[in-house]
Amino acid sequence: MEERLIKTLCELVSISSESGEEKEVIEFLRNRLQQELNGQCQFDSYGNLICKIPAKDSSASEPLMLAAHADTVKPGKGVKPIVKDGVVYSSGDTVLGADCKAGIAEILEAVSSSRRHPPLEIVITRQEEIGFVGAKNLDYSLLKAKRGVLVDMDALDAIVIGGPSYMNIDIEITGKGAHAGMEPEKGVSAIKAASLAIATLKDGRIDPETTANFGIIQGGLIRNGVPDKCAIKAEVRSLNNDKCIALSNTYKEVFEVMARSIGAKADVNLNLAFKATRISEDAPMVQVAKKALKSAGIDPKVMVITGGLESAIYNEKGIETIPIGNGVKSEHTTSENVSVEDMKKVVQILQHILEQFA
Repeated sequence: MEERLIKTLCELVSISSESGEEKEVIEFLRNRLQQELNGQCQFDSYGNLICKIPAKDSSASEPLMLAAHADTVKPGKGVKPIVKDGVVYSSGDTVLGADCKAGIAEILEAVSSSRRHPPLEIVITRQEEIGFVGAKNLDYSLLKAKRGVLVDMDALDAIVIGGPSYMNIDIEITGKGAHAGMEPEKGVSAIKAASLAIATLKDGRIDPETTANFGIIQGGLIRNGVPDKCAIKAEVRSLNNDKCIALSNTYKEVFEVMARSIGAKADVNLNLAFKATRISEDAPMVQVAKKALKSAGIDPKVMVITGGLESAIYNEKGIETIPIGNGVKSEHTTSENVSVEDMKKVVQILQHILEQFA
């Protein structure tokens, strides 16, 4: 198992697949699923891969979904995997891409080496890293599964049963340009309008279930010009959907009011990326996941998080989905790595789940 896991992971991460450029790695997976697992593969209209695999030594008729995503964050081109002391790293110039290709490798190994399993629907999405775009555009009419496992988290001991509502907030402020030295009084600074609003609003940890952040601010072109444009990208998350909506509307109002107060204008766009979801700790998928983690010697911790996972989309679409860890550490950095021992534990967890549903 160990050699196969390493080989599969290294093959996958060596195929560049930054968000929006996943075609080559998805085609690689399609060929492998068809050849090695007798999979019936198809692409939906968005380019997501859906592969249906017949049951193995099982009379179960209801399929189980196994899901992961094919894309990586930047810098993710030209990844050169290095295996050292049982841990897989990149060469240090790129991310490794084990988020989420370790999860894909673990799914492939678990299915191919499993003694028994129910009918399976393996879903590999595109563009997860830029807002779950693939999962949102997935053709759910092609799926029959009502339960699923998402292999896309770091911690191996976590069973996530709830996630937040997530609001993207895009603000564009228009002021009036002028020469900063000769006639500044004729200008209206878009950066100042943005600064007034940012200074007024709370960000960071708002309360135990709500966070907010200003992630990007871009404004001005030259040092000696009053800037007439400023763009801000912010976010609000909350485990309470009403709180997310209310705080996002407050952000919108404050930017509009502060811009007007100095003669500028703020155009604010609110886009709810996904809505807070929660499943019961008594749900069948949670109970199966608990037993599976214990079978690998792991003490499971059931939790809700304010981070985002595709399971929120699947649950919203009626597929009771539990995310489990894939063992990746320092994801989204050039120090990203995954230990082979942790990957073997994930395979064991998945095999236990497959056995339960068989």
